[in-house]
Amino acid sequence: MTESTGVQLGLDTFGDVSLGSDGHLISDAETIRNLVDQAQLADEVGLAFFGVGEHHRREFAISSPEIVLAAAAARTSRIRLGTAVTVLSSDDPVRLYERFATLDAVSQGRAEVILGRGSFIESFPLFGYDLQDYETLFEEKLDLFTQLMTEKPVTWQGTTRAPLTEADVFPKTARGLKAWIGVGGSPESVVRTARHGLGLMLAIIGGPAYRFRPFVDLYHRSLDAFGREALPIGVHSPGHIADTDQQAWDEAYAGFEAMNNTIGRERGWPPYSRMRFQHDVGPEGAIYAGSPETVARKIVDTVQTLGVSRFDLKYATGTMPHSMLMRSIELYGTRVAPLVQEMLADSRQPVR
Repeated sequence: MTESTGVQLGLDTFGDVSLGSDGHLISDAETIRNLVDQAQLADEVGLAFFGVGEHHRREFAISSPEIVLAAAAARTSRIRLGTAVTVLSSDDPVRLYERFATLDAVSQGRAEVILGRGSFIESFPLFGYDLQDYETLFEEKLDLFTQLMTEKPVTWQGTTRAPLTEADVFPKTARGLKAWIGVGGSPESVVRTARHGLGLMLAIIGGPAYRFRPFVDLYHRSLDAFGREALPIGVHSPGHIADTDQQAWDEAYAGFEAMNNTIGRERGWPPYSRMRFQHDVGPEGAIYAGSPETVARKIVDTVQTLGVSRFDLKYATGTMPHSMLMRSIELYGTRVAPLVQEMLADSRQPVR
């Protein structure tokens, strides 16, 4: 079990619509059913967390993570279930809290939520929000959400929704709801996370892990300044696992290329290349792709460099088929997790 090392290993997915056996894209419905199978396998191989991201665009099938996670809860028994991330800015904090409290009930206390502002903006016009209010929406809704986490009547007033007076929300959870904030590299976001007393989930999707050490240090200093006890820090990064490095790279490249080029056309990025991919899977890159041994070594380096307590591998990128994703999950739980445990345990042994 990964918990015995003090470091939890989890999985994240955005529900990428993938290719079927005929080489054509499968339906959103089949993608969602496959994802529930993937969550079940993650539980069976002993992983600690399964996270589902919220998106509202054609490349991703998951727009309502809580419903998919509830289905996964019925098929699993131990693994924690959450989001990666929930776009709090374009949701209602009261309804969001009630949905996750319900998920916590049906999963017998295994729910958690990672809150974010959203790196994709489709949800804002879809739900009638003005992007000019991007910062205000997140700050105000986060303030309300953290008050709701006390599970006591809340009196609140802001500019982005109607005020509340002694409002109580239901259902109540058995032991409270665990929440994190997903941060991509903004010092202000790190300080905000500490101020609200939530876990810090670093989305490291570019560059080496050591570049994020200043954010870890800032988080610790900020917790001290706000008089808060230590809170968990995690990392979310993309990757893929196969029996050999070359197999993993060959299987993963097409999906990374397609996704980077799709998003890049919208954001002005240069075309993705195999040379860029090979850099990204190396020591200076943020893709954890390769054999179990290669991926385990890179995870251990990240854990030791940043001092984090959880690592979540975003195991699906682009149109990679369900069968490859299932094999990657299997290797992550049965090979990578034990190797990480062994490497971390060996590094703690005193030098003789």
